[in-house]
Amino acid sequence: MLAIRLPDDVDRRLSELARKTGRTRADHAQEAILRHLEDIEDADLAEERLASPARRWTHSDIEGGVDLEG
Repeated sequence: MLAIRLPDDVDRRLSELARKTGRTRADHAQEAILRHLEDIEDADLAEERLASPARRWTHSDIEGGVDLEG
């Protein structure tokens, strides 16, 4: 369970969105949080991979049948 205080303008926007879509405010808040978490996790993964790059293949390598295990 999470309780958060939203600025008045954000609270009004969320309420209006819920009214227009027929979904609850909680549904929209949960979806927004999940999307944001995924974005942060993706960015973190990208930073990790840039810090210690692994072997990479080009599209041409893949199409040419390069041995991905070797």
